[in-house]
Amino acid sequence: MRRFVAWLACGTGAVFVFRWRLRRRRPVGAAPDPAEELKRKLEESRVEPAAPEPPTAEPAPVDEHRREVHERGRAAIEQMREQGRSGDG
Repeated sequence: MRRFVAWLACGTGAVFVFRWRLRRRRPVGAAPDPAEELKRKLEESRVEPAAPEPPTAEPAPVDEHRREVHERGRAAIEQMREQGRSGDG
């Protein structure tokens, strides 16, 4: 049992040393600064010309639109009332 524990300890130590040395060898890359990235994007957005908005169709007059909305609402209410009456039966 002692040999097993000794081998286990040596193996664990060897893995630890191996991973530690691997970590030391890797060059530590500088992580990109988020603030610099945002500054770059902001600068790009300022440099690019704003795309012209596509022409839109003239909206219907407000009164006409309001009337259509009210008509659809009244029709929906009437439909619900009819369904409620037929369901009460």
